[in-house]
Amino acid sequence: MSPRNSKANQPADEPSALLLAYYGDDFTGSTDVMEALSQAGLRTVLFLKPPTPEQLAKFPGLRAFGIAGGSRTMSPEEMERELPPAFEALKASGVPIIHYKLCSTFDSSPKIGSIGRAIEIGRRVFGERPTPLVVGAPMLGRYVAFGNLFARSGLDTEPSRLDRHPTMSRHPVTPMSEADVRVILAEQTSLPVELVNVVKLDQAASSRREEALTSETRKPKAETSQFAAPVVLFDTLREAHLPMIGREIERLAQGGQLFVAGSSGIEYALVEHWRAVGSVQRSEPAAGRPGPAKQFIAVSGSCSPVTARQIERAVEHGCLEVGTGPELLVPGGRFHRSICAASKHLAQGHSVIAHSSRGTNDERFIPALDASAQAGLCGALGNMLERLIEISGVRRAVVCGGDTSTHVARALGIEALEYLGPMAPGSPLCKVHAPGRIADGCEIVFKGGQVGRDDFFRDVLNGGPQRD
Repeated sequence: MSPRNSKANQPADEPSALLLAYYGDDFTGSTDVMEALSQAGLRTVLFLKPPTPEQLAKFPGLRAFGIAGGSRTMSPEEMERELPPAFEALKASGVPIIHYKLCSTFDSSPKIGSIGRAIEIGRRVFGERPTPLVVGAPMLGRYVAFGNLFARSGLDTEPSRLDRHPTMSRHPVTPMSEADVRVILAEQTSLPVELVNVVKLDQAASSRREEALTSETRKPKAETSQFAAPVVLFDTLREAHLPMIGREIERLAQGGQLFVAGSSGIEYALVEHWRAVGSVQRSEPAAGRPGPAKQFIAVSGSCSPVTARQIERAVEHGCLEVGTGPELLVPGGRFHRSICAASKHLAQGHSVIAHSSRGTNDERFIPALDASAQAGLCGALGNMLERLIEISGVRRAVVCGGDTSTHVARALGIEALEYLGPMAPGSPLCKVHAPGRIADGCEIVFKGGQVGRDDFFRDVLNGGPQRD
């Protein structure tokens, strides 16, 4: 199968026109993948549960679909229950590439959100061929060089090595004390890792020959794949590396349905490769760019300093805030008082942000909040958002925090999401499909805590990033 005759060229109304399916290890990361594909003009729908054929049929011209999961906060035992049926559902779709989408800051540990365990499960379901691993995504401020991961803390900052990152080095659940992805992964799995480093990528870029980058695809056909490393990690330092990585992934997929792991760098790499060979043209998504809104409603369970700066900047520009916290877990007066305060501000024409803390220095922040209490708090924020949408009629909203987003989406009864337009890299404005619920048809951004520039909320109000 040559790239120019790949499934990217087939009419979009054929079932085989599906190019890719994915499982996201958290909610906001799942919308990140949808954005990468949708911006290339490839219609993509994100479901909260594995979709039925009937649900897929509701979206003609579909090229990719995803499942918004929650494995980033699961133990290995929980992942063993959650991931196999989800992977089997993706496998049954027959798409050539199946992606386990993980956070670009590699949030994981041997006990929580183990990426190593997820790869092991994926290889059991999809077979023992090499698993490409792409963590970096330069357009999102995530870079891997000689296996070490660097990340920005918001778009207005310089990249930091992961173990010196202001947020990830002090993450309350998965603090990072190491930057080398291979070392982190070795604590989670015994699978060997082959690195395709930046030197090899640059050598390939300077050569006119399209040589294979990995040992698996360099071997003669007569050889078996048992001697190739099970996991192949790609450095991602520059956007120029992406088409070569995408070419290698497609090359590996020629041998049958391929399981890959990584950030949305996977999709950006594939799209750049498909564009390079002419099988995908540069085009705007059908939805176009969203327009400005008069108001928005935001709820935040994020404790990230990036979100804290964004809230502060929004308040400086006239947005009003409503402080909430663990008291929302107690039924009764406090929840209703918060609703009343927020709805009063909305009736006066203001945008409103209801948040559980402004960073880890906020007195309301509880680092030891257990999973059940956290789920209850985030669900309460979802109930608050639904009620405020109903009372005010405001149809544009923001949800801040990866774990928060999962619980809020469930509270709103969301079945699926589609891309509407960019707000911050990896956190697009989405159209909500929630049949029979208040949120159906709303425009909502589900934003990771560390995502976006300081003026993020003003961008949401204006319909997208503005030039200062």
